[in-house]
Amino acid sequence: MKSPVWHPYAHLKTQTPAPKVVGGDGAHFMLESGERLLDATCSWWCMIHGYGHPRLVAAIREQAGELCHVMLGGLTHEPADQLARELVRITPDGLNHVFYSDSGSVGMEVAMKMALQYQVLTGNPGKHKMLSLMKAYHGDTTGCMAVCDPEEGMHSLFASLLPQHHFAPAPTAPFDATAEQVEHDLSALRCVLERHHDEIAALLMEPLLQAAGGLNMTSPSYVTGARELCDEFGVLLIFDEVATGFGRTGKLFAADHAGVTPDILVLSKGLTGGYLGHAATLATDRVHDAFIGDTPHHAFMHGPTFMGNPLACRVALESLRVFEGENYLGKIAHLNQILRRELLDDEALNAHPDVADVRVLGATAVIEAHSTEALKGVGVFARECGVWLRPIGRWLYTMPAYITSEAEITQITEVMKAWFSRR
Repeated sequence: MKSPVWHPYAHLKTQTPAPKVVGGDGAHFMLESGERLLDATCSWWCMIHGYGHPRLVAAIREQAGELCHVMLGGLTHEPADQLARELVRITPDGLNHVFYSDSGSVGMEVAMKMALQYQVLTGNPGKHKMLSLMKAYHGDTTGCMAVCDPEEGMHSLFASLLPQHHFAPAPTAPFDATAEQVEHDLSALRCVLERHHDEIAALLMEPLLQAAGGLNMTSPSYVTGARELCDEFGVLLIFDEVATGFGRTGKLFAADHAGVTPDILVLSKGLTGGYLGHAATLATDRVHDAFIGDTPHHAFMHGPTFMGNPLACRVALESLRVFEGENYLGKIAHLNQILRRELLDDEALNAHPDVADVRVLGATAVIEAHSTEALKGVGVFARECGVWLRPIGRWLYTMPAYITSEAEITQITEVMKAWFSRR
């Protein structure tokens, strides 16, 4: 019998039956067919500890025996309080207030509402639009769609539904860019701010790594310059670290590369090690304290039902303990070395006529093809080789779990290279 599940991003006319996953262990998951696949995508970049991690599973089971859920409206509980304290401790200095939600997209919606209300409460009601970057992706909910790339993004069908915001060119300077390259990008950002700062509440940015919009990797100096421009023009700075947080770029947070504190920071995906959906939107004292007042407008009117879910908070706490206790930043540095050796240093791959670029940052590697046609069938090919790969458009990438071994990383990169060498 055909499953009634409506799968995401699927063309229903050509969709084939989805393979059924029946279990997971470490960096692999197992299918009903008996296949054991090495997950090169970290299940959309969130399963940073891999599947079936005993400490995370045990934390969920223990918490389930105590309290599975309770509303956070007018109540609290120890896992929510403790996780908030831990997030304040590990995030860039000054982010002292934590607002929970249940997904990265909703966390970004919270951030945008928070920024707009902040501007109203501080006497700037005309600042009612957002500034985003081309190649940006911030989620699929309505508010988030409006700040994703309007030209090359996936949401053009819904343009008539979406509010109109401002966009600056995507940065082109790579991670190790020269000052001149970065200045070119910052000049383009400055031009937009000079023209429209009087109606811009906040700049939204995926620092260093624009993920689903094309895995664009940029310079820490661009992030530093963006912070300075936001301060100059009275615009809040929001970092979307849903994909980049918890080590993906090589440091705990992408902001750490630049030594920058945003006004608002959004976390999800790796927050719980991928074991439960949850998100956190952190704010500085300046943002938070603007909401202290006597009028009804001072209350922040947002409250997802499952915000601060005890199970999610408890497993997030255990995820952080594993991350810090087992030196995950060291593991990520080792993964980076292997990815660079296997992909960046491969002359044949870089010279292949179908390859436009190869780049690596932290525990992320991407082979950018010249066209989507060049990657047609790569998923089936990889599965036959025992690896799960799912490209985004013309970008073939890997974001593996941090517990993936050197041999497993090499297996992934060999499959990625084999796809091009066979063409």
